[in-house]
Amino acid sequence: MAYRKLGRSADQRKAMLRGLVTALLQNGSIVTTETRAKEVQSIAEKLIGLAVREADNFTSKQVTFSAAKRDSKGKAVTKVVTSKNGRKYKVIERETTQDLVRVDNPSRLAARKQAIQWLYKTKDAEGNNVNVASMLFDEIADKYKERKGGYTRIVKTGARRGDAAPMAILELV
Repeated sequence: MAYRKLGRSADQRKAMLRGLVTALLQNGSIVTTETRAKEVQSIAEKLIGLAVREADNFTSKQVTFSAAKRDSKGKAVTKVVTSKNGRKYKVIERETTQDLVRVDNPSRLAARKQAIQWLYKTKDAEGNNVNVASMLFDEIADKYKERKGGYTRIVKTGARRGDAAPMAILELV
């Protein structure tokens, strides 16, 4: 399959496309040139299709885990313990809890790894980490579960002011 070169070397082109695909899936729309939008649309459609196919391919499992006890201020609760040789030291009190966790089946895990190859790790406006792959498989795939394709649309907006490059808005439908 022949890709557009977009006037860049292979590593720069892939980095640019990864950034645009990540921004599209995180924000829902991006403004870019028409040719870049067409390339990103192709990649995004494949990733969303992959996520939609694997949307319900997981199991739930009961997991027991241990966590530090917290007081009302959110600090870990400690207790003083004496060792065999008489020394005193602090130990954090722990509590065990059980939780129902979703576990991906092997094909969904493979699809998630494929998607992660195209997505960057990002942060939101407050500086918190955003897992775009989880967003893709949990929110976006559920949204498009009934749809057979055509997850994105390109709206042409005219020429860019500086160099008259044709611009477009690429958005999730």
